[in-house]
Amino acid sequence: QVQLVESGGGLVQAGGSVRLSCAASGSIFGSIVMGWYRQAPGKQRELVAEITRGGSTIYADSAKGRFIISRDNAKNTVFLQMNSLKPEDTAVYYCSAGRQFRSTNYWGQGTQVTVSS
Repeated sequence: QVQLVESGGGLVQAGGSVRLSCAASGSIFGSIVMGWYRQAPGKQRELVAEITRGGSTIYADSAKGRFIISRDNAKNTVFLQMNSLKPEDTAVYYCSAGRQFRSTNYWGQGTQVTVSS
């Protein structure tokens, strides 16, 4: 089992920045890919960004150029730096872990990010 604990959400004005963190613990050796997904009210959960242990990344089109995912393997932590935030970025953001891109085995509890206009 892998446990994922997010932190860093909150209320921010449009154009502002937020940094999310996710600390992983447990049987994390097989969790090659870590990342972030989000779910807005009434919508399906969607990929934001993912990163491998080696630093390879994928981003949703909506995140490219504004969000940066990074990872500290020594601390089993993944980060999401979100810049130039828009009201449409408002969602619950979930940390994820799995063996390959877009194949999540574990989820965090989620952290709310609200962007006001």
